[in-house]
Amino acid sequence: MNAALVQFKPRKGDVDANLAAMRAVFEQLAAGEPDLIVFPEAALTGYFLEGGVYELALTAPEIARRLDAAWRAVAPDRACDVVTGFYENAAGTFHNSAIYVRCGEPGGARIVHVHRKMFLPTYGVFDEERFLTRGRRLSVFETAFGKAAILICEDAWHALMSTVAALKGARLLIVPSASPGRGLCGVDELESNTRWKAILSAAAAEHGVYVVYAGLTGFEGGKGMSGGTSAFSPRGDLLASAPPLDPCIVRLRLDPEEVDLARATIPLLGDLGAVLPDLWLDPEIPVMRRLEDNE
Repeated sequence: MNAALVQFKPRKGDVDANLAAMRAVFEQLAAGEPDLIVFPEAALTGYFLEGGVYELALTAPEIARRLDAAWRAVAPDRACDVVTGFYENAAGTFHNSAIYVRCGEPGGARIVHVHRKMFLPTYGVFDEERFLTRGRRLSVFETAFGKAAILICEDAWHALMSTVAALKGARLLIVPSASPGRGLCGVDELESNTRWKAILSAAAAEHGVYVVYAGLTGFEGGKGMSGGTSAFSPRGDLLASAPPLDPCIVRLRLDPEEVDLARATIPLLGDLGAVLPDLWLDPEIPVMRRLEDNE
């Protein structure tokens, strides 16, 4: 699978302008025949909208239709999978979501999956849960590469999320993110990006999965988004990364055989599947004790 990760700088609150910018990205990439293009969290509007999400949120079918039209305008004879973050209006309930769309098929856009962010940060500079409803399920879905899952930003900071996705069969984790930059770590490296790389590398190595991360960039209300777009092999090795802050595209090739080899040589996921029932049913875990008390 030929993948392209887009470190994207949206125009805040301007869906039409951002779709036009996505089309320009498609024009740049189409000749290379990509199979998968990944944009960051909230790429269609910018991240810090607060109550503006209610005016700018769109339905998943509308997003799919407009992405499909943008792709067909530059590559009418070839299909491509596109992932982007957006604020979703689901019959009056609002979510921070990411959509996986198959664009360019003869029958029109096909929505493969919509993930609704489960961990909504509401601390520091973040105020998501005040305006949005969290998702309630982490699902995997079929792609040309194999089973995949989407984790949006803070979702990926909770190790259990990548574990659940891998146990459900995911071989590829897609992480759209809008992460403000913090601190400095070494030469030309943000401390926040160093932390992200450690989290993503660990998830990839433990579960034998590819992890691809697309970060928002630009400034919103004085807050600088850190970019940090990167990709990790099923052994946890950094395959490619973007410099912080500037819009750019990271291209890479994903080989499903690398997942098989990583899992065969370091079978941590198989070991986890065997031991998990004993861990999960441990009555000393408070949540399990509460479940037992309710039975």
